[in-house]
Amino acid sequence: MRYQTIESTLFCRNRLNLEKKLKPNALAIIYSNDEMPRNGDQCFPFRQNSDMFYLTGLDQEKSILTLFPNHPDEQMREIAFIVETDDLMVTWYGHKYSLEQASKISGIKTIKWLGQYEGVLRDFMSRAEYVYLNLDENAKFTTEVISQNLRRAHALKADYPLHNYVRLAPYLAELRMTKGPEEVKLLREACKITGDAFNRVLGFVKPGVMEYEVEAEITHEYIRQGASGHSYEPIVASGVNNNILHYGENDQLCKDGDLLLLDFGAEYANYAGDCSRTIPVNGKFTTRQRQVYEAVLRILRQATKMLVPGITLDTYHARVCKLMEEELIGLGLLTRDEVDHPVNGKPAYFKYYMHNTSHFIGLDVHDVGTRQMPLRRGMILSCEPGIYIVEEGFGIRLENDILVENEPVNLMENIPVEPDEIEALMAAR
Repeated sequence: MRYQTIESTLFCRNRLNLEKKLKPNALAIIYSNDEMPRNGDQCFPFRQNSDMFYLTGLDQEKSILTLFPNHPDEQMREIAFIVETDDLMVTWYGHKYSLEQASKISGIKTIKWLGQYEGVLRDFMSRAEYVYLNLDENAKFTTEVISQNLRRAHALKADYPLHNYVRLAPYLAELRMTKGPEEVKLLREACKITGDAFNRVLGFVKPGVMEYEVEAEITHEYIRQGASGHSYEPIVASGVNNNILHYGENDQLCKDGDLLLLDFGAEYANYAGDCSRTIPVNGKFTTRQRQVYEAVLRILRQATKMLVPGITLDTYHARVCKLMEEELIGLGLLTRDEVDHPVNGKPAYFKYYMHNTSHFIGLDVHDVGTRQMPLRRGMILSCEPGIYIVEEGFGIRLENDILVENEPVNLMENIPVEPDEIEALMAAR
């Protein structure tokens, strides 16, 4: 792997915390992601299932984890199954984990070859009363692609219909929301690499470059520093494209006088950075661009201070929107009457600010977590206010990753955001 070795104590602790939540005489089964076909004989680069990585650190396809805390044989309480390699496989595809390597990475003492799984499973199912299965549960996302976790769940329920099956995802989500010190360190590294990519961009952007050239500069810095790549498809949006929230074509010319909105983040050891910056293509904000930029920056600063233990994201976002209303009035985009008397059931600010201010960040860029639960110390969230003015042909979004503490910690404090600093760095290229 490109990233530095992660101490197995992290994964051991994660498993122990999960096992404490299981019912007595229960078996939990977690599967790795599939290798996803790309074309006739190629697969997309493999990315491990986030829950599997969280519990094992194993970053390899065709892996299975079983947890059976009450099994009478101590050696059977935690098992990882990995694909068995041979000389031919190594010749064609390179190194795969040995039993010893998988044990060292995960901290799991019992590692078996994948071919032994079905026999072990039959023993487990003859003993277990409850079976915890881990499906991908996301209230805002669904896919037609059937995951290995779902396929295996259907097969298990067909072969063993009389067991009590239980959802594992809520327990893993509860645990993953709060990051341990090792995870914070990995996220700091993702943020650091993201910042270095931004500094590279500041020295590169000028009128006449293509959006995809800017993307290439970002990608170069990520790979150079050991990141696996982007934690999500980057947004490199110049000119009117600033106003497309999930713009992804990245194929337009960056023109003199336009702004360039960047939404990007490095993925390091499967942990996601998530940053937004908006810069002037020619290195100098116009008076109006700077006016709007500074309004967004003021909201970013104030919103960051609100990310403290006890607040919910719903309450937090409502407070940020009050700040937004005042800034939009100050910019001449709204009147007090429009704010106080909205029409069509939508708040007046929604025309210029139509997305949430924050989301959870971790092994997924939009990580597990709900907007109604009080924040806790150790959670990490984005803070990303924006103002999008279609009629003026530009939009501005600024985003940092924030560690929830009594005094919130900006993990991207070293990434330039002040307009004067951005202009100075671009002038020095």
